[in-house]
Amino acid sequence: MERAFPGLHLGWKVSEEGRPVALPRRDAWISEVTPDGGFRLVCNGDESYPVTISAWERRAGPEPHAQPLLQVSAELPLDAATIAVAVDMLEEVAEGARALWGHATPDRAVGEIAQQSIRPLQGPPRPPRGLPVLALSERLRAPEIPHCLGWLNYWSAATARWLNFPDPARDAELLSRSRRTATGGWLVRLTDEPLDLDTPVHLDALLRAYERFPEIGGRGTGASGV
Repeated sequence: MERAFPGLHLGWKVSEEGRPVALPRRDAWISEVTPDGGFRLVCNGDESYPVTISAWERRAGPEPHAQPLLQVSAELPLDAATIAVAVDMLEEVAEGARALWGHATPDRAVGEIAQQSIRPLQGPPRPPRGLPVLALSERLRAPEIPHCLGWLNYWSAATARWLNFPDPARDAELLSRSRRTATGGWLVRLTDEPLDLDTPVHLDALLRAYERFPEIGGRGTGASGV
């Protein structure tokens, strides 16, 4: 993240009172083993412009192929400075973590996308805006399959193979907003501006991407359940 965002330094932790505390030996502090197998939250120390990153281990689910995975989460203000480096930052985080897949998406859109995998107590799932129902992440038949789509999407080389991406005949529009990474993965941008589902062309782009990639969210042939 620091390589992608000029001037960013994540050299603080957050106290129990919610205040930033400087970490003079940050890397040593991060490398200490945590109970959940991840690394503890670090931030930039600026309460008026908070930038954070942390990670935790997701335990293996009941499926035969299941394996524990590290989930990394970063949060930044959505402003012009962040938007300008968002693709580079996603690439740095994803490739640095040797991720299978990931995405960068504005909070408001994330909230609606999350509803695609919510199971109500009664009746079938009802995602908003005609979005498809997605399988619970632990029910996907391979860890390389993305759980969902976002504004900026990182797909490792293994994930791209699962998705049959790119297909020059079908993916010309997506390829115009995509780039290859050094490890053979892909960074795929759904919309030029940050994803806003109140914008009809943005919603249409998201729906078309779900239609193009039925494997995402366990909707393709051979999905292990919802």
